[in-house]
Order: sequence, then structure tokens, then C-alpha cells
Amino acid sequence: MPDETLKTAAALWYVGPGRAEIREEKLAPLIPHHVRVRALHGALSRGTEALVLAGRVPESEFERMRAPFMDGAFPFPVKYGYATVGRVEAGLDHLVGHIVFALHPHQTLFDVPGESMVAVPDGVPPERAVLAANMETAINAVWDAAPGPADRIAVVGAGVVGALVAFALKRLVGCTNVTMVDINPSRAKLAQAFGVHFATPEAAPPDCDLVVHTSATASGLATALNLAADEATVLELSWYGTGAVPVPLGGAFHSRRLRLVSSQVGKIAPSHRKEWTYRARLELALKLTGAPELDVLMELPVAFHDLPARLPTILAPLSGVLCQRIDYP
Repeated sequence: MPDETLKTAAALWYVGPGRAEIREEKLAPLIPHHVRVRALHGALSRGTEALVLAGRVPESEFERMRAPFMDGAFPFPVKYGYATVGRVEAGLDHLVGHIVFALHPHQTLFDVPGESMVAVPDGVPPERAVLAANMETAINAVWDAAPGPADRIAVVGAGVVGALVAFALKRLVGCTNVTMVDINPSRAKLAQAFGVHFATPEAAPPDCDLVVHTSATASGLATALNLAADEATVLELSWYGTGAVPVPLGGAFHSRRLRLVSSQVGKIAPSHRKEWTYRARLELALKLTGAPELDVLMELPVAFHDLPARLPTILAPLSGVLCQRIDYP
């Protein structure tokens, strides 16, 4: 058996506002019930990792925002990320050679408990399986929203999470009247790929039974509230970090008896907690990434070792990047 103490990994660390670097890390000998995974592909979570890169994680959320297998501490330096697909190289014999998804930071080689990663289903391309983390968020949002198939629904913000919410609304619930709303007309291609409607904010349909907001902007939240029908729910998926966001709760907010409700993937929606585990939810997310139409979300890959130089551009607010895939050497 080779001496595992000689194994060295490379990991991405956020080290200061707007700065990241790749650090070498020695791996300890593999311990029982763990597996060693060599990364093949990863993905950046643009909204969250932009806040991490900028040092805008609120101090009150330092502990709650810790990702699985994260190292360091907020604000800096911190090894962060939660979307990696790789191949099991060593450890549990029945898993060696399998392609798996792990909620692990961006790193070339890493060890995790065998039960903490999930096999990528046959037929799901490994490079598309990196969408599983964001797909979990979309699934949880649909569970939190509990829409009816005939509800009039608007999803404000056609980034990756917003697009996946629209996809999940149709795939999981069979919703037939879903409109993706975005200021960028080019995002209409996403709606077309998923078989839903598209509109700019000015042309979006009013009086929606459910509005899901994902744009992480004050203007997007105002649009979401304006599109809601009487006694409708506005489900807020955006996370603003340390930013203060004005919420237009004047006007007709009270007279129309609107409900502004948060949704967050860290806990399973109350409606599904008795029947679903975190692992089962992740398995469902991976299964859903088998849909070929999701390829419309995938950007051209960036090489892992190019990340420190490329991150400020990729994570810039107006970059237009959707799912930034990472390819490992």
C-alpha cells in the first residue's frame, strides 16, 4: 500500500477582500470509514462566494454560514465552497472508482467520511452534477412555497438559483404558469429551455399567486412585491450578507395582506422534515441534474489553478456569469 502521508492537495483559500490564493495541504493517512476523492469538476456559488470574497459575511452568521469541511474562519482566511464532483481513489472498497458529489470546498484531493458524499447517478454527466448544490436550494424553495399546479407564479431573478426554481416548479409540481423575470433579455433563452415564460420587469404579469425572489437586489425585491396578488406569498431566497436592503413595505403591502417569507437550504422545509433527510434531498437534486436542458446554465470551464486571478471578474455583480464550472487537473 502506498504511503498516504506523502499525498499533497491544493486548495483555494479566500485570504482578503477581493483576494484568493491556492495553498498546498498535506493529507493525513486515510482513516477508517473515510474515502479519498480526486476532484474532477466543481462550481462556484456566485451569490454566496461573492460575499465571502468581499468579506461581507455578517459576524452574527459566522457559525451558521460554515460550510461542510470548511477550514479557517470568517472573514479571512477561509477555505470555502460546496460543490465538488470527483472520483473515489481509496478507502471503502465498494466505493473506489465511483463518481461522487461532495459538499466540499474547492480542492484537488480530499478525504471525507463515506456517508457524507453521494454517488452521481448513471447517466448524469459529472460536469453537470455540480449543479446539485444549487438544485437543493431550488427544491427546498418549492417545498417552502407549496404551490398549486395552476398557480400564477413569477420567479424574479434569472440567475442559476432562479432558473433552477423555475425548472423545479415545472418538474416537481407540474406548474404550468411560471414566468422568469429578469432585467437581462438574454435570459429568455433559459426560460425557453425550461418550457416556461419570460418577461422583463416592465412586462411581467401582475397578480401572481406566488412570487419567488432570487436577484439579491432591492429593485428585484420591489418588483417581486409589486407582482404579488392580494394575500399572495413572496418567497425570499436572496441573501444579502452585510448589505442593508430597503424593503418597500408602504403602499399596498398591508392593504393587500402580502406575506414575505424567507427560504434557506440549511434546513429542510418544515413541510418535508418528517419524511426527508438531507441525504435524500441531495440524492433527488443529483437525479434532477440528469436533465440535458440544464446545460444552458453551464459556462465554459475555468481551470482550478486560474481561480485566484479569475475570481474577481467571475464574481463581479454584473458579470452575467451563470454556473461557473471548475475543471481540475
